[in-house]
Amino acid sequence: MDDPTTLVSTDWLAAHMRDPDLRIIDASWYMASEGRDPKAEYDAAHIPGARFFDIDEISDARSSLPHMAPSTEKFMSRMRAMGVGDGHQVVVYDGEGVFSAPRVWWLFRLMGQMNVAVLDGGLKKWVAEGRAVEDLPPVIRDRHMMVRFQNQMVKDATQVAAASKLGTPQIVDARSAERFAGSAPEPREGLRAGHIPGSRNVPFKNLLNDDGTMKEPDALKAAFVDAGVDMDKPVITSCGSGITACILSLALERIGKNDHSVYDGSWTEWGAVPSMPIETGEA
Repeated sequence: MDDPTTLVSTDWLAAHMRDPDLRIIDASWYMASEGRDPKAEYDAAHIPGARFFDIDEISDARSSLPHMAPSTEKFMSRMRAMGVGDGHQVVVYDGEGVFSAPRVWWLFRLMGQMNVAVLDGGLKKWVAEGRAVEDLPPVIRDRHMMVRFQNQMVKDATQVAAASKLGTPQIVDARSAERFAGSAPEPREGLRAGHIPGSRNVPFKNLLNDDGTMKEPDALKAAFVDAGVDMDKPVITSCGSGITACILSLALERIGKNDHSVYDGSWTEWGAVPSMPIETGEA
């Protein structure tokens, strides 16, 4: 089920490594509590030719919220500096399997670039299979990128509040069941516990296999349906800070549902504003 616009296997990437217009991106990112340095790990070992995408730096520096989507100008500038542009087939991976790479997949699509896929299983699977890694910096050649911002793919708090009241689009939360229910504390200080009223819960781990790869489309669809998501209605995905919501968006795209968007501020924004209503308990 390799699809160069959503998800490709390690076998697919290995077969296309020498394609002149292939660009590989390491988009590893971790919670601060893990104490990991994704750039240092990239410098030590990455898939040959990969560029490093700094999710926190390639973001909207004017926002107080973490790693919000950057302006089109900043995205174009950073991609040109990385040698990524029009006509390239992009494959994004991360060190966990399928975790932060879908965020960068979504950012490319937000900017109108559709020839981008996530590497299923990521660096962990690539290394487990004994495939090559290197510590060399890539050779960069400038490439222009034309950006066409897709407004319908991102939602703000006002739009999400309206969806919460009206029941459409549906809001689907990727956080764990415990965080969604408000029975577990939030990892970021100052946030209330609970969820956006009316939202559904599809923990992102429910979409993944034990080896970090994404489940087959039938199982992905079942996860949403079992959570009470109406597949005939549009969806807004949400999470803690806009990272794992994009795993849900990738899964929806994999099952042919393309009327989805991401609440970029997610619970980091909603949970910090006292005037925003919250619910606790299961959906």
